Amino acid sequence: MTKSELIEKISESLKLPAGKAEAIVNCVFDSMVKALERGEGIEIRGFGSFTVREYKAYEGRNPRTGETVHVAPKRLPFFKVGKDLRERVNSGAGTPLPEDTSPDEDMADDPELDGDDDDEPHLDA
Repeated sequence: MTKSELIEKISESLKLPAGKAEAIVNCVFDSMVKALERGEGIEIRGFGSFTVREYKAYEGRNPRTGETVHVAPKRLPFFKVGKDLRERVNSGAGTPLPEDTSPDEDMADDPELDGDDDDEPHLDA
């Protein structure tokens, strides 16, 4: 979804002129940007949270030349999805994935998913 599509949705659902819906969207986004510029976090319950992560300066390498390059310290916004949104996205795409087990552990417990088909011959190297 693009910003213009969001404005159109708000305009339709609230029966507002597109200009007012655009002003609302811009106000929300501007407020979020200003909060992040000040280093504040933003938490939207059921959706997620935005924080600012600080990264120290380091010496990197140009992959083409191998030359050492100084990378300045920086602050970048980071988004962490909320539990409700994660569950809704997963339920829309099929069965939610279990959070506390890795796919390898799940396969090891289920003989049909372990990748070992006893009907097939095995080649040992």
